[in-house]
Amino acid sequence: MSSRSTRPILPPPVIYLLFVGVAWGLDALLPVPLPDNDWTHWAGWGLIDGGLVLMLLTVLQMARQRTTVNPYGTPAKLLAEGPFRLSRNPIYLADTLVYAGIALLLASPWPWLLLPVLILCMNRLVIRHEEALLSELFGDSYRAYRARVRRWL
Repeated sequence: MSSRSTRPILPPPVIYLLFVGVAWGLDALLPVPLPDNDWTHWAGWGLIDGGLVLMLLTVLQMARQRTTVNPYGTPAKLLAEGPFRLSRNPIYLADTLVYAGIALLLASPWPWLLLPVLILCMNRLVIRHEEALLSELFGDSYRAYRARVRRWL
């Protein structure tokens, strides 16, 4: 079975919340306001809603297939249907959409400047560990899936 080295360092929602907190803190310390108007509010809430819908669809797909949503759990199946046809990590994509929506609502450049670092952290601290576990559990089936479906989009 898998070792502790295949477990993510921090739960993914905590990583996203930490980045939102750092962006908010930087905005409080070094404010650089961006235009804040109806457009950004509608787009921000649209991204948040879209992310939540994608997350819900993904969680429902995982529940239907009786596999874990928990990044510390052991997946029972390799999923390639539903949202997993478009992204190997639809929940993290959903989290990123919510983050982008919050970034628009904050009307600050800080969340946008931190976004590449957030993606790098997710890739290195979470996704790499999950991919190692999936390779271990599902072997060639996972490698074939990985070859045909992109990590994010």
